Amino acid sequence: MVVGVRTWDLHLAGCQSLKDKRRIVKSLKDRLHQRFNVSAAEVDHQDVWQRAALACSVVTTDRRHAEEVLTACDGLVAGNPLVDVIASALEWR
Repeated sequence: MVVGVRTWDLHLAGCQSLKDKRRIVKSLKDRLHQRFNVSAAEVDHQDVWQRAALACSVVTTDRRHAEEVLTACDGLVAGNPLVDVIASALEWR
């Protein structure tokens, strides 16, 4: 069994409230889950308007498959015009 976890530290420049932030983060989480069947969650900075830490994970039997899925997830997050990726990390378990 292979578990891959990708985390992103995000800057959300256009947010003026927590409601704005949560709308963007929820949209990202929903799209990650729908397109790639991964689990996604906001894991830090919940009470800060313009920062978010988002994580997604995939469980599979093949590491190459996990790498492909998480790379595609990275492309989706990085391609969102409403967020700037400050940092990202990949962990294997």
